[in-house]
Amino acid sequence: MSEAFGLVVRFTLRDPRAAAGFDALTELTLRGITSTEPGTLTYLVHTVPDEPLVRIFYELYADREAFDVHERQPHTRHFLAEREQYLAGVEVTWLRGGTGKPATR
Repeated sequence: MSEAFGLVVRFTLRDPRAAAGFDALTELTLRGITSTEPGTLTYLVHTVPDEPLVRIFYELYADREAFDVHERQPHTRHFLAEREQYLAGVEVTWLRGGTGKPATR
């Protein structure tokens, strides 16, 4: 059995205008993810109280192959190409495995 694969990404945006553009880009990307990626188990975008220019993405995939499929999708490639114009910084934490209570549908 394959091991779950995930990541947490912290995006810091340049300013409120960049945040609005980034949020619009994210919405477009989410539509593609939810309609075409069965191996993407969880893809959540969070805002942070008292940090209006921060977005946290939590992504969980069935396995590394599912993540690789996600990275090759046109909507993901578009997101990766366009996001830089909005960013002041990005931090990625890679995850593997995990214990606890999984989300249910």
